[in-house]
Amino acid sequence: MKLVTFDDGKVGRLEGDRVVALDVPDMRTYYERGQEAAETGETFALADVRLRAPIIPKKFFHTAGNFREHHEESKNVNWSHPVLPWIVFFQNIDAIIGPEDDIVYPPHGITNEMDYELELAVVIGKAGKFFSPEEAEDYIAGYLIFNDITARDIQREEMKSGVFSLSKGIDTFCPIGPWIVTPDELGGARAAGAPAPDLAMTATVLAGDGRSVEISRGTWTSAQFSFGQMLVRASADVHLRPGEILGSGTVSTGCLLEVKDATLGRWLQPGDLVTVAIEGIGELETPIVTRPTR
Repeated sequence: MKLVTFDDGKVGRLEGDRVVALDVPDMRTYYERGQEAAETGETFALADVRLRAPIIPKKFFHTAGNFREHHEESKNVNWSHPVLPWIVFFQNIDAIIGPEDDIVYPPHGITNEMDYELELAVVIGKAGKFFSPEEAEDYIAGYLIFNDITARDIQREEMKSGVFSLSKGIDTFCPIGPWIVTPDELGGARAAGAPAPDLAMTATVLAGDGRSVEISRGTWTSAQFSFGQMLVRASADVHLRPGEILGSGTVSTGCLLEVKDATLGRWLQPGDLVTVAIEGIGELETPIVTRPTR
């Protein structure tokens, strides 16, 4: 099943090219109520609705250093501190945007090195703390695409203190969507808490000059830790709640930091259109602008 938030915040599920509206005030409430909601009786053509960020969680966890190649490439960037596995930090919830929403390029030279990061994320389905690896799969209620927009020049300065936050938390820097896909629909979900490892993950930029460049192509194969392992670790730190999100970390070659000169040849700029896609889930498309258009 695919779950969407649309128009003025309505919640629904996709049935082919139709959206069936559900009687629940928002997606987070849907998870807090145990993923149960009656139909309202309304249906809409998918082409006629405006998809929004599928959920606004109370907590959004990042992980870093999870994919081996990305971890190795990060060693070549001259960070003052290494990006090690098991780093967990929080996203600015106000930075969340949905499919086709604008990523606003910060003015006044705040950054000159805007990057994307191609990630898979999970939605947590129930509350828990201190649970076991064997129990972890039961906490995964859905998957969605996450584009972890990052200001690399700000990150480089933040890393001198051994931490990064604002570089990834600027308003509009957190596109998610286009919908939440339940584990049964991916078919490859397994006890370790990750989808089938060979799901294709890609990132493409339609540049302002008309070039269309596939920048990234990877799979889950080189992930060092499953979502189950990451959730167990997170549950030892904080109480997990329904509707919260955990990101996977960047897939191998999943950002310009690693492949800029070999592909696009520059950082992201206003006028670019970034599309990140994961097989079995869909595509998340976001334009980069100097001012929001809506």
